[in-house]
Amino acid sequence: MRRIDRQAMALVAATLVIDQLSKQLLLGYLLKVGNVVPVIDDFFRLVIVWNRGVSFGLLGGDRALPAWLLSGVAIAVCIGLFLWLRRTDRPLTGWGIGLVMGGAIGNVIDRARWGAVFDFADFHVGEWHWPAFNVADAAIVVGVGLMLIDSLIGEKQRAP
Repeated sequence: MRRIDRQAMALVAATLVIDQLSKQLLLGYLLKVGNVVPVIDDFFRLVIVWNRGVSFGLLGGDRALPAWLLSGVAIAVCIGLFLWLRRTDRPLTGWGIGLVMGGAIGNVIDRARWGAVFDFADFHVGEWHWPAFNVADAAIVVGVGLMLIDSLIGEKQRAP
C-alpha cells in the first residue's frame, strides 16, 4: 500500500473514532443535563439536533429524503473518492479524501443507528446562526477545503 493510501486510511479511521466517540459521549451527557448547554455565552452551545437531511440540514424538514437513500449516496461517494485516492499522488488531495470519507461514513453510521445524524455544535453571533454540526461534518468541510486548495496549487504549478 502506498504512503498516501495509508495516510488517507489513517484519517478515515481517526475521523470515525473521534466522531463516534464525541457523539456517544455528548449525547449521553446532553440527555442527562438538558438538550441545550451553553458553553460560551452568546457564541457556542452544545445541543441535541437530529438532522434528517444532508449536510447542515439541507433537504431536511418534513419531507426529508429517507435515511437509506442518503446513506446509499454517501457510500457511492466514498467509493468514488476511494477510486480517486488510488489515482492521485497529491498528499493534500489524499488527506482531503480521507477526511471526507471518514466524515461521510461517520454520518452513515448515525443514520443506521438512529435514522438521523446527531449534530451537537451550535455557533451563533448576534443574529447570525450557523446550523448545528458534528465532527464528521467538520471533517468533510476541512477535507473538501484541502482538495480545493490542492487543485488551486496544482493549477498554479502546471501554468506556463
